[in-house]
Amino acid sequence: MLAAHPEGSPYQAGLDRNPANHAPLTPLSFLERTADVYPRRTAWIHGGERCDYEKLRERCRRLASALVARGVAPGDTVAVMLPNTPPMLEAHYGVPMTGAVLNTINIRLEPATIAYILRHGGAKVLLTDSELAPAVRQALAELERPLLVVDVLDPLSGSDERLGALTYDDLLAEGDPAFAPLLPADEWQAIGLNYTSGTTGHPKGVVIHHRGAYLNAIGQALACNIALHPVYLWTLPMFHCNGWTFTWGVTLQAGTHVCLRKVEAGPIFQALAEHGVTHMCGAPIVMNMIANAPAALRRPFPQRVNAMTGGAAPPAAVLQRMAGLGIDMTHLYGLTECYGPCSVCAWQEEWDGLDAERQAALQARQGVAYPTLEALDVIAPETMVPVPRDGAVIGEIMIRGNTVMKGYLADPEATQAAFAGGWYHTGDLAVMHADGYAEVKDRSKDIIISGGENISSIEIEAALYRHPAVLEAAVVARPDEKWGESPCAFVTLKDGVDASAEDLIAHCRSLLAGFKTPRTVVFGPLPKTSTGKIQKQILRDRARGG
Repeated sequence: MLAAHPEGSPYQAGLDRNPANHAPLTPLSFLERTADVYPRRTAWIHGGERCDYEKLRERCRRLASALVARGVAPGDTVAVMLPNTPPMLEAHYGVPMTGAVLNTINIRLEPATIAYILRHGGAKVLLTDSELAPAVRQALAELERPLLVVDVLDPLSGSDERLGALTYDDLLAEGDPAFAPLLPADEWQAIGLNYTSGTTGHPKGVVIHHRGAYLNAIGQALACNIALHPVYLWTLPMFHCNGWTFTWGVTLQAGTHVCLRKVEAGPIFQALAEHGVTHMCGAPIVMNMIANAPAALRRPFPQRVNAMTGGAAPPAAVLQRMAGLGIDMTHLYGLTECYGPCSVCAWQEEWDGLDAERQAALQARQGVAYPTLEALDVIAPETMVPVPRDGAVIGEIMIRGNTVMKGYLADPEATQAAFAGGWYHTGDLAVMHADGYAEVKDRSKDIIISGGENISSIEIEAALYRHPAVLEAAVVARPDEKWGESPCAFVTLKDGVDASAEDLIAHCRSLLAGFKTPRTVVFGPLPKTSTGKIQKQILRDRARGG
């Protein structure tokens, strides 16, 4: 229910917005404040280079000034294809300072998809790392119009291949360090354009605004216990939902951004030991890599590290292994459409005394809404009524609030469908527990219906991960003459460890109801999207014999 004061109320008359009491929210203010208050704090570390916050602000203003001088105007799109390097971080401030929209593109994409995104998003400028030149060159050849290309030459890349005459350093040299940022007139103005993974068909362009970016960055600091002066290791791609808005949230807390071109176990442990890293994020595959890193790549570090992961719930074995390394895991949940994570499995003190298996089961849940999200609930899409809080009845996770996207670029039909009934429909099937914690059971397209029973592929995957030989697992439906569908498991084993299909089926049977046990196990590497997500559609085709 919404309530408005009646016309003529003394709380309306003469009490209007003006510059003294209203300023549009924007995460650009985080850099301004931190550079004013902590100018000598280290803003970023990249290899042997360091930059303080006063210098970071200067570089971002130079970038903005140079882009404006070259014709970038409010509402234009500036695309970037960069790994986790300082220019990528600087683009998150310098581009919005022009009033333009930042389009961060997945650096693992193939040329055809890169070309589609540049065309669909209407990019006017592209900042691109020299190591990506071969793929970007092919993408540019498919475009019908030219755009300004800026080559970023990183000494750590081992590549100096150029696509044009202008380098990033040249561009900064053109800029004015005293440039006054063009702040949004309306906080609902677009700040970013992020494309979904697009496992089938073209990816959709998710438009996010200054208000949402500001609030979600604050939400990250609150939900992930980020105090003043964190040291944040960039194991999560900054191109993915703007680094879950940690690109802005770490700066809010005057933290140090430790850049990492490539996510590999050796450099991660080196950074943990040398820089005193306090926080990091990553997909389950990254956390799995760290947990199973060979002893030769590990380095001891004295501090406890907070690691946030999204997607599949961390198996108990991974949680225990990470804790033993000095890394405490937190499970988050979200989507590109809500700026990355929007819910957290908030820890409760009464869980401290539980055994590891029970703790892992509780941590596996997607949890509760961020303090900056208005609402998250599990709702029956047919009736738009919340499901009972019994941990059994399945509905769809739906969210609403200021940290939900504006909509899909140039796609009003998809936008309208996503917002049907006044909620954003995530497509994730879940239950709601009595304590108000949501738990995802499956994507709506991934649920397995066997003999009339709904089977959660996630539940079977969790059981498989508890086997000591399993590195990765994914479960999909396979056609079954008797049952209609039956679970088919695709598994990658750890190096040097063997297990047969019979071993894994017996293991699952010891943990699950009989009808949930996989009938088939297929071994081999799992296909993944460019963001590291397992491509279940390909596995479904394989299971069907396609």
